[in-house]
Amino acid sequence: MKSSFELAMARFGGGELRRLTPEQKEQLAEVDRRIDAKIAQAKIRTEARLKTVKDEEAERLSRELSVELAGLNQSREREKERLRKSFEEKAE
Repeated sequence: MKSSFELAMARFGGGELRRLTPEQKEQLAEVDRRIDAKIAQAKIRTEARLKTVKDEEAERLSRELSVELAGLNQSREREKERLRKSFEEKAE
């Protein structure tokens, strides 16, 4: 019996789902851990700086943090997509 996700994928033209090996899952998890660590570092660094600055500077630092976090999340998705494509190429 198919899950609702699998049924939706079939209905909207999505390909068959490939099962990931434990090694592949670990590679994807490693990307998450690495990016999560960078995000934590950026937040800690910014929070420390926020304690010593005035309001205008704090707003600028907050905006910079938002941009940095967005970039890190984009980097995460690009790297995971690259890995998924390499998994598919190896499976073919």
